[in-house]
Amino acid sequence: MFCTDEAGTIPIHSLDADALADWIESAPAGQQRWVKASGFQARAGSQLLVPGEDGGLACVLAGRDRGERLWALAHLPAALPAGRYHLAGDWPEEILERALIGWGLGCYRFDRYKSQSKLEASLVLPEEMADNVRALVDASVLVRDLVNTPALDLGPAELAEVAREMAATHNAAFESVDGERLQREFPAIAVVGQASTRPPCLIRMQWGDPDAPPLALVGKGVVFDSGGLDIKPGSGMVLMKKDMGGAAHVLGLAKVIMTLGLNVNLRVYIPAVENAISGNAYRPSDIIRTRNGTSVEIGNTDAEGRVVLSDALTLACEEGAERVIDFATLTGAARIALGEDVPPIYGRDLAAARAIQDLSFECEDPLWHMPLFEGYRSQIRPAIADLSNTGTSKFGGSVTAALFLDHFVDPGLDWFHLDVYAWNLGDRPGRPAGGEAQGLRAMWRWLLTQYPPA
Repeated sequence: MFCTDEAGTIPIHSLDADALADWIESAPAGQQRWVKASGFQARAGSQLLVPGEDGGLACVLAGRDRGERLWALAHLPAALPAGRYHLAGDWPEEILERALIGWGLGCYRFDRYKSQSKLEASLVLPEEMADNVRALVDASVLVRDLVNTPALDLGPAELAEVAREMAATHNAAFESVDGERLQREFPAIAVVGQASTRPPCLIRMQWGDPDAPPLALVGKGVVFDSGGLDIKPGSGMVLMKKDMGGAAHVLGLAKVIMTLGLNVNLRVYIPAVENAISGNAYRPSDIIRTRNGTSVEIGNTDAEGRVVLSDALTLACEEGAERVIDFATLTGAARIALGEDVPPIYGRDLAAARAIQDLSFECEDPLWHMPLFEGYRSQIRPAIADLSNTGTSKFGGSVTAALFLDHFVDPGLDWFHLDVYAWNLGDRPGRPAGGEAQGLRAMWRWLLTQYPPA
């Protein structure tokens, strides 16, 4: 993927149409004729191998759009012959880092179940940005691998083991709560997961200076969602191995935070369950109690993610978090509103949420600020319980889901909710069909401004 020594490497020139014209003017006559004869026009996602006088590869021309940097090199790892390359030209540091991340993501292959040819092109990674680039690429790879892994091989216990190994690597505290204790202390998590033969659990990690600002990350860990008794059709169930995408994002972001050393007292909370069907499955119209005593009427067993998150958010507040960020593959309504590539972000601090939105577009990891509109809160207040896990209207489902979660975060705390899709529907350079990290780099960039390393 990356190399460190530039000696003997082949230059890659990343060019748009205007830059290509300038390059041709300065190139040796033979290379000018080669490029003109090839018809290469520097379109995004294209490349041209340019030979030298000795018949070897002199350089690579890579086309790109004028405004795009993250994916400018992402198509190259699969297109270039084996060898070592370096990126030519002067690049601003931030833009160079982004392009290098895109190269790293372009090297991704999910090969757990199918052997694939290894990509043998490597790119020089400058020493001064190596830690950042590797940490962000590794975090996205972790998210993708977890989301792509079928539920057969990634149940609640296996997800807990991933967190346990991460905690051991970074000298963090780890705990997995299950069994009778889970039923007693986290009843909403226990009820949703009780129909599965694979017991539910609450995964907890803690890392950092106890005197540093306490930051909580909460991730939805539904390892498979059948819909429960409100069973999904086959077409709706086929991707439900990805319903633990929120947990994957939280683990990925936590990995970056611990690797690069933000000045935080980090806490991670993941309710890990399988929403299955059996004789003891929870039912529509059941009323369940949550950890904080709130009663929830179950309008639909397929709206289970917000139910399990309620207990985890409550615990995060009890344990003193000053800021809570949750990730969840929560609603189809968010996809209908914004599509697969732009997750909504909700936040109590409007200025901060809009700042995160602006930052996300700058770093090509888009998020869109959505409102916690108080006028819709009445839609989740049923007649015979404190809350319903479904709204009374088919409209605004992402908003009412966010308002449900908001109920379980203490008043006055800074809280953000990201309703992610965690999936690419089709192949694009650097973004193969399958699991995807969304909003992770954007939130990292923002957290870096809030908690710079000590």
